[in-house]
Amino acid sequence: MRAAALFALLLIPKAALGGPPDLHLPMDCRLGETCHIQNYVDADPTPGARDHACGTLTYDGHKGTDFAVPSHRDALDGVLVRAAAAGQVTGLRDGLADAFDGADAAYPAGQDCGNGVILAHGEGWVTQYCHLARGSVAVTVGQQVEPGTVLGRVGMSGRTEFPHLHFSVRRDEAVVDPFDLSPNGSCDASDTRQLWKDPLTYDPGGLLQAGFSSGVPSFERVKVGRAAQPGIATAEGALVLWGHVFGTREGDRLRMRIDGPGGVFFRHEVTFDKSQAQAYRAAGRRFEQGEIASGRYTGEVILLRDGKTLGRMTARTVLEE
Repeated sequence: MRAAALFALLLIPKAALGGPPDLHLPMDCRLGETCHIQNYVDADPTPGARDHACGTLTYDGHKGTDFAVPSHRDALDGVLVRAAAAGQVTGLRDGLADAFDGADAAYPAGQDCGNGVILAHGEGWVTQYCHLARGSVAVTVGQQVEPGTVLGRVGMSGRTEFPHLHFSVRRDEAVVDPFDLSPNGSCDASDTRQLWKDPLTYDPGGLLQAGFSSGVPSFERVKVGRAAQPGIATAEGALVLWGHVFGTREGDRLRMRIDGPGGVFFRHEVTFDKSQAQAYRAAGRRFEQGEIASGRYTGEVILLRDGKTLGRMTARTVLEE
């Protein structure tokens, strides 16, 4: 028994034995561009919830970091999940269905993580990777991995409402927030010690997608990634611009503008009345055929908080006779 324990210890890379691991981004994406952090570890020990910056990007009892992509379609295109640090695979699961585009993806009780991988890094440090796509797990139990080793792909298995990687860190089974190692949070995201080798920026909210449609799309079509129309016939009689956002707070504003061959076609601004993990707003106007010029139309969507820009996106479509 003792020899087996020693053998297991020797399998842990020596670089991981000196303290906490230096973490690398566990997904193939550009944070703030092609992916975002939807939820952080809940730093509030009471029934309330707050993230390490005293923001709203978490929920009561959340024990990890949710790295998300904008839509189901983005995940289905294939976004790799990678080992955040050197370690050994100590557990995995694969084979559970994904809930892409409304698919039935029931999972057994106790398997909320869905398809996933657990890595041990020495001295009680463990990282866990949840909600991987079915059939994508690319490692085996006992395998040694290096930072960047492919573990699988982003999916929607287990208990999840959007495509993302739930990434968690533990030390001797206790939850560790990789964004804040201080014993008492300061609410200043720029002044916290992180486990990330290259510190990650805190974004309190932002834009995920923007696009044009011939009518107000359903939120489901937006989230799946099927709402944007690159071409719209004038016979459809309407031109609508929409924006998909995350991390809204009461008082945030979404400013929308459409420009066409004849100049400004439409302007609109809406104010959010509550905090939401994700939301969308759409606006435009109907027109009679022949009233509007065919050609290229550009839409600009801007998310504002307290007069500051949190996100800006441009969308384009072609209006055709």
